[in-house]
Amino acid sequence: MPQVVLDPQVKTEIDRLAQFGRIDSRLLEEFAYFVLETSQQQSSQKAESLKTDKLKQSVYERFSVKSTSELKTSGAFRMATEGMEKLDFRLKLTWETLYRKFVGILPHEKSQEGYGCINGIDIFKYFKPWQVFGLNPKTATKSDVKNAYHQLSKIYHPDNLVTGDREIFEQIETMYKSIIAGF
Repeated sequence: MPQVVLDPQVKTEIDRLAQFGRIDSRLLEEFAYFVLETSQQQSSQKAESLKTDKLKQSVYERFSVKSTSELKTSGAFRMATEGMEKLDFRLKLTWETLYRKFVGILPHEKSQEGYGCINGIDIFKYFKPWQVFGLNPKTATKSDVKNAYHQLSKIYHPDNLVTGDREIFEQIETMYKSIIAGF
């Protein structure tokens, strides 16, 4: 049974709704457990999120600098961020964007689900082709990459009337081309 406990007032309300709404009380109770569990998961994910100082430190380490002013003048950083929108270093969102692009997946964004998420990776936030394709870059062969790409293509190709999605397919295609270019 679920790990959360329903408040007695919630149980009373479920019984009341079940009587007047002609809805099965077990169904309402399952829904209440679902809402509570989802809420607890979201709370734990927020607790996992990195503080701005930790985000900054990770980006600094990636570019071998010690401060934001050094980062701004770093040639490697300027080259890496060329073409990006103007960065506002006062915002946590900016530091999260830099972390995603240059360091890795934010702890609270691991094992994501929903639109654009494949193998736990939001393909619109992260460019992690090996993880999206479910392959190990050290052991995967060109054939493995092609097979993984074809499996995902079958699902997301725009001609697939049930699960096709042009934006997702284009991201997958870009990731595929980037991996194949390395062989």
